[in-house]
Amino acid sequence: MRSTPPFPRRWDGSHVHVRARRSLRVSGDSASRLLRCGQSGCCRDCGNRIEWYHRTNERPIPLHPHELPTKNVPAACHWHVSSGVAHPAGDGSDWCRLPHAMLCPARDNLPAVPELTGLRRALAVNTRRLIDGGGFVLPSALPNTEASPMTTCRPTRPVVQLLYVRYLANRPVDAIQCVAQTRRRHRCGSPLLTSETRPGVWTLVPTTAAHGQLPLPGAVMAVYALTGLPYAEQLRWRAQRCPEHAATPTAADVAVAEWEPFDPLIHHEHIHTRLPTLSRRQGVRLDGFGGSRSRDRAPRD
Repeated sequence: MRSTPPFPRRWDGSHVHVRARRSLRVSGDSASRLLRCGQSGCCRDCGNRIEWYHRTNERPIPLHPHELPTKNVPAACHWHVSSGVAHPAGDGSDWCRLPHAMLCPARDNLPAVPELTGLRRALAVNTRRLIDGGGFVLPSALPNTEASPMTTCRPTRPVVQLLYVRYLANRPVDAIQCVAQTRRRHRCGSPLLTSETRPGVWTLVPTTAAHGQLPLPGAVMAVYALTGLPYAEQLRWRAQRCPEHAATPTAADVAVAEWEPFDPLIHHEHIHTRLPTLSRRQGVRLDGFGGSRSRDRAPRD
């Protein structure tokens, strides 16, 4: 028989009321599923730190992590943050936020603003410091995975089709990482594509333009189609969560989902006209919508 431990008391004999700890959760109807401390990231073009914020009915926007005086920023670039959501307008204060695109040293033909020249120069120096220290690699310096059509290619930024919408991934399919936060408050290191999950299918589909325009004449592109998976599985991919965190919806996100709506007129350099893998006895779907199949043979040496 085990006795109940006595309730803690103060020196004067009064009871001590200990409040039970509650785990930090994000409301399901919140406009942002990210914790305030988990929105930071790095620009993939220059390596400098940025902060992602959601916008109303639009994709998240990367903002400069520090506030700037309103008088030093053009009026068209004034942003303010309210309840974790960014709004493209001033709130009447003497300070505002600025999109990182106005300061990114990797961009050219930016409007000349004398008040922002010094800050942009400081970011360029930090980019050079990161490159020299090995903490950042320029996208142009990454190895080309499609050096020869005779070798197996692996697109660094593949086009993924899920829920009948095409997205441009930020990394190869097997390297897409979960964005959920672990118990140690770090980003989950598990990939979306595991050995226990059903993979998608690489298909060749017409290169259609955006906004319902007609397809480009005689152009096809390789797409990693997930439309054959169950609806819940496609939602998991779009939320960019591993199978374990997909079963725990209360876990907050520590990063923004890296899906970017694909536009062939803007992302034309990421269009691949052949499938990533060519091997003997491998079926290739030509249309991606239940069309005919053909057999590709490995090229002769």
